Amino acid sequence: MQVRVQKWGNSLAVRIPKPLAEDAEVTDGTVLNLAVSEGKIVATPIEKKKLSLKQLLAKVTRKNLHAEVDFGPSVGREIW
Repeated sequence: MQVRVQKWGNSLAVRIPKPLAEDAEVTDGTVLNLAVSEGKIVATPIEKKKLSLKQLLAKVTRKNLHAEVDFGPSVGREIW
């Protein structure tokens, strides 16, 4: 598949065709690591680290723990 490099401000840009993006599991907002290997540009998606509940809760401290939030009286058939 051939694509054209285009100027984008002071940089260069390449559009990734949809079929290629789908095959590489690249979506809007995916962060790519760009490198040069043997004179070729290599773009590798950076995988987001999946945190466990235990890892997330380990970050909760007395300083960042918020108080109870009051959403007001019930509206409709909620039970409080």
